Amino acid sequence: MDEVLLRSLTPGVLTVMVARGADFAAAEDAVQDALLEAVRVWPADPPRDAKGWLVTVAWRRYLDAVRADAARRRREDRVDQEPSPAPSPAVDDTLQLYFLCAHPSLTPSSAVALTLRAVGGLTTRQIARAYLVPEATMAQRISRAKRTVSGVRLDRPGDVATVLRVLYLIFNEGYGGDVDLAAEAIRLTRQLAAGIDHPEVAGLLALMLLHHARRPARTGPDGSLVPLAEQDRGRWDTKAIAEGITLLQAALSRDRLGEFQAQAAVAALHADAQRAEDTDWVQIVEWYDELVRLTDSPVVRLNRAVAVGEADGPRAGLAALAELDASLPRHSAVSAYLHERDGDVVTAARLYAEAAHKAPNLAERDHLTRQAARLNARARG
Repeated sequence: MDEVLLRSLTPGVLTVMVARGADFAAAEDAVQDALLEAVRVWPADPPRDAKGWLVTVAWRRYLDAVRADAARRRREDRVDQEPSPAPSPAVDDTLQLYFLCAHPSLTPSSAVALTLRAVGGLTTRQIARAYLVPEATMAQRISRAKRTVSGVRLDRPGDVATVLRVLYLIFNEGYGGDVDLAAEAIRLTRQLAAGIDHPEVAGLLALMLLHHARRPARTGPDGSLVPLAEQDRGRWDTKAIAEGITLLQAALSRDRLGEFQAQAAVAALHADAQRAEDTDWVQIVEWYDELVRLTDSPVVRLNRAVAVGEADGPRAGLAALAELDASLPRHSAVSAYLHERDGDVVTAARLYAEAAHKAPNLAERDHLTRQAARLNARARG
């Protein structure tokens, strides 16, 4: 089986599907199914026209999925019209599905990607953005994961760390992305915390609650983004903050520090400040140092550069930023912010415009565009 050939044909097949009127996400799933079928069939019976074969199989799978979805909707409509049944115990197997998808036969990153796609409802594009990889690369990773588990029994649940990573990424997408999944991620993490006594489970729940507490203040009446320093802190959910800090303190007292506890500690320091200028940036830098030690994540290093800029001045922040790859998501936005604080308005305006061009969603793009326009007007005046 020539996997290089399959990869080269995938974009063209997807283009044909969309041109025929298929929804992109559904077409993507159909093409992935066709690729799996090709892996199974082609070694014994290779087609004369590989692309044509893939288009035909993918289109059939797409039509089958559309018909199945329509039938499901009809069944749901009929159920909605029926009288309510007698009360019955509520059963929620969602969390169990997360554990089953995190199968031991998969690498942690593949298990997370598969679970996000199959159970979490995220698109391949959203998952790729979370992992900082091209969409095509993530599509291949998910296909390989499907192929790996297609021949195994899903009776060996995965580990807690993989499920926590899935819940964390789903919450992040729900908090700042196209699909609102944050409340569901919190609900499932509460379930997990109730069943497992683990400091990182508590740390993740604390992190979610502390971030979610700020959600009402994150956007203005017109839907525009409001930066943390400019948020009306009176709109923050103090009950959620108190619960998050209590959970975090209990987790930290067990002296088994993990990534989610450290992130929650940063969020707690932001939540504890009555005003933006009261934020303890020195402590935040120290927690980011712990996160770098635990994860060595480029995104963590990017956030640390911002904290260093607040604690030690913008030039120190720019020096920390200079050590990072400029292609990192939001690198331009961070650089623009630090240059503006350093008084270089012209460079900051250019970088804000560059960041707006790379923004992953419309709200962020609009915010960065307004920042660039503000500084351009200031430079002209």
